[in-house]
Amino acid sequence: MHRRSFLTKATVGAAAAGGATLAAPVFAQDSPTVNWRLASSFPRSADAIYSGGEAVAKYVSEATGGKFSIRVFPAGEIVPALQVLDSVQNGTIECGHSASYYYYGKDPTLSFDAAVPFGLNTRQMNAWMRHGDGLKLLRDVFKKYNVVNFPCGYTGTQMGGWFRNEIKSVDDLKGLKFRVSAFAGAVLSRLGVVPQQIAGGDIYPALEKGTIDAAEWIGPYDDEKLGFHKVAKNYYYPGWWEGTLQVSLYVNQDAYNKLPKHYQAALDQACAAATNDMIAKYDAENPAALRRLVSQGAQLRAFPKPVMDACYAEANKLYAEMSAKSPDFKRVYDSMVAFRGDVLPWFRVAEGNFDGYMSTIRR
Repeated sequence: MHRRSFLTKATVGAAAAGGATLAAPVFAQDSPTVNWRLASSFPRSADAIYSGGEAVAKYVSEATGGKFSIRVFPAGEIVPALQVLDSVQNGTIECGHSASYYYYGKDPTLSFDAAVPFGLNTRQMNAWMRHGDGLKLLRDVFKKYNVVNFPCGYTGTQMGGWFRNEIKSVDDLKGLKFRVSAFAGAVLSRLGVVPQQIAGGDIYPALEKGTIDAAEWIGPYDDEKLGFHKVAKNYYYPGWWEGTLQVSLYVNQDAYNKLPKHYQAALDQACAAATNDMIAKYDAENPAALRRLVSQGAQLRAFPKPVMDACYAEANKLYAEMSAKSPDFKRVYDSMVAFRGDVLPWFRVAEGNFDGYMSTIRR
């Protein structure tokens, strides 16, 4: 505060003495007006996940006194939902809020920035990204697309989806038309599933008409809004392909480089705050939503262990095949697996036992 006062008085004094035009203080000159556009891959109706982009815009504006403004657009308004990465890459927009596994077809390695089968849970993913090699390795991958990626939200472990019929054995997967993410679909197709790529808004009518046999989306809070329980009663868990979903903010590298350092810092901290907000909202809303779904007839069912084991085995085979084809994929996969191996024993000893005991308590 004293330094700012000193700088201001010194500038005024020099201008008065020399009759010169008063110069703006240095700190004001370093805070230019910046206006960005952010395209989301999520509709405004999916408020928990969509709000991540809005939170970033809010925190950045507050941190810079309104000098750094980001206008948020929902999926499809200025950029198609699944073209956010491309649009940030080519500079059509300065930034985007998306899930990196949407771009599995562009490069499967990008999926590690979001969720992969039998990967990490939220706490583990956050630790790998921030205190392991996760973010460093993935930023090296995103450099190829002229993008700087920031973790910007978590959903927690997702549900396994809504099924018209029960899944009692691996044989029940054969011929199953299942709306599921691309990486999970690549694993499940090896067991006879017919993966379907359907946008969120089109899932309900497809289930209702029988065009598909099952569908996964996110979890109770989001699934309830889409009404899947009205047409497919069997609600399976866990979503082994998404131990969590990390949502990311993509920033065009050239646009990022033009930002003052304190704007870059504000953006980084805004993403961290938005991440905390999102997982807190899901953790607060999912329990009540699950109770409501069960009260309306949803049948909670765990995937049988033989089914889980078969999926795990096929996932590992696919990982080996992809690692053999892509050095980038192998580098990131090996890092994630090593980190997972290090943290799982700790989680099993402390977190797992605590959660297991607390779940037995009757209120």
